[in-house]
Amino acid sequence: MVEKYKTVIVFCCLFFIGVLGFIFIGDKDLEGDSSNLQKFTIEGSVLSVNQESITIQDYDNIIYTFKNVNLNTKVGDNILLEYLGVLDKNKEIQDSTVVNLSQVVKTNNGISSDWMDEGIFKDFYNLAYKKMKTMSLNDKIGQLFLVRYPDTNAVNELKTYNFGGFVFFAKDFKDKSEESVKKEIKQLQDSSAIPLLTAVDEEGGKVVRISSNKNLVSEPFKSSKELYDLGGFKKITEDTKEKSKVLYNLGLNLNLAPVVDVTTNQSAYMYERSFGKDTALTSNYAKTAIEASKKTGVSYTLKHFPGYGNNADTHQSSTTDNRSLDDIFNNDIPPFESGIRAGAEAVLVSHNIVASIDANKPASLSSSVHNILRNRLDFTGIIITDDLDMGATNSVDQKYVEAILSGNDLLIVTDYEEAIKEVKKALQDGDISEELIDKLAFRILAWKYYKGLLSDTEK
Repeated sequence: MVEKYKTVIVFCCLFFIGVLGFIFIGDKDLEGDSSNLQKFTIEGSVLSVNQESITIQDYDNIIYTFKNVNLNTKVGDNILLEYLGVLDKNKEIQDSTVVNLSQVVKTNNGISSDWMDEGIFKDFYNLAYKKMKTMSLNDKIGQLFLVRYPDTNAVNELKTYNFGGFVFFAKDFKDKSEESVKKEIKQLQDSSAIPLLTAVDEEGGKVVRISSNKNLVSEPFKSSKELYDLGGFKKITEDTKEKSKVLYNLGLNLNLAPVVDVTTNQSAYMYERSFGKDTALTSNYAKTAIEASKKTGVSYTLKHFPGYGNNADTHQSSTTDNRSLDDIFNNDIPPFESGIRAGAEAVLVSHNIVASIDANKPASLSSSVHNILRNRLDFTGIIITDDLDMGATNSVDQKYVEAILSGNDLLIVTDYEEAIKEVKKALQDGDISEELIDKLAFRILAWKYYKGLLSDTEK
């Protein structure tokens, strides 16, 4: 009996030694021979291509750049790309090796498959596509811009460019009566071929565009931290509904709020505008504000992704956030995630350079930042830039084109003539495809159908 047990023990020892040897040898072979790397495929549309790299956007709107590609394709092509290795969605340029590329044509009721997702606006894709096909290229370009309301000739400029919408500031309401504001905004809507997004930053507290005018609101809306101190999240809910009622009555349908940046340092630039609480409470605030805004006729916007932190004011110059990626994901991302789960339709991206994500570009112009929104947070709504004519991005070359290629849907601009001129030049030079313009206009139109601004009986 003893001999029998010895035989079993020896056999087991030899078996485990063999398994360990296989594992170590296998690992060594994989490191030393790239032919053992598994081959994968990805489908999408080509955003840009040159002798050094190709950038594509897949069907989940994730953007990837591959290096050292010498393949026959052009901007706007729908492709099936084969590669070796593993993709890193947070990396600006992939280490994976491209081995083959082929053209693909897939449609769903005429709509390119890479436009389709199970997103928040999916029920309106067919209507949006039908509307988009009736529009000129110039009008589709115009839909991509949320323009700072001009001091003069607003109606004429609107008829010329067919903007996606206007952003209004306190000066645009100063000393005006309720009736005059309603009449002015109605005139803009009546003059527009496509119903407009009419936006304000009515955050409460330091930033009040509407309620700075006592003719429109008896007293300025309070900041989020003041409201919370007065009555907790119940007070936040009440205020959001009341604020939405005021905006909707005037003809405004988009609030560029709430600020869900986690900023507890009282000396920081964003502190006065933030909720001023920790990550958990700020996450609850984001959820509360978005849920309260639903069915009010006014869409709300989470900002400033991926979290402003304690950074300096980007209105004047560039600023860099040097915190670790873990710090940002643990402290700053959760409020955005909470708001998105509550049904947020839009997220506004800051101009901060977030070094742990992309050390070279402002967040608003970084595909790596946008990939986090699309992939890690599963956001399918509209990504909006902060104003691209602010100091932090004012000197960036081709900033409007970069904003489109990095994954934004809607661009806030002040110098709309220069912005539209730059985009048209990029189209002419082949740096942007008409298909990409079509896709972004299609997404904006789907949002407008979702919001009830458009219907299938629209002109």
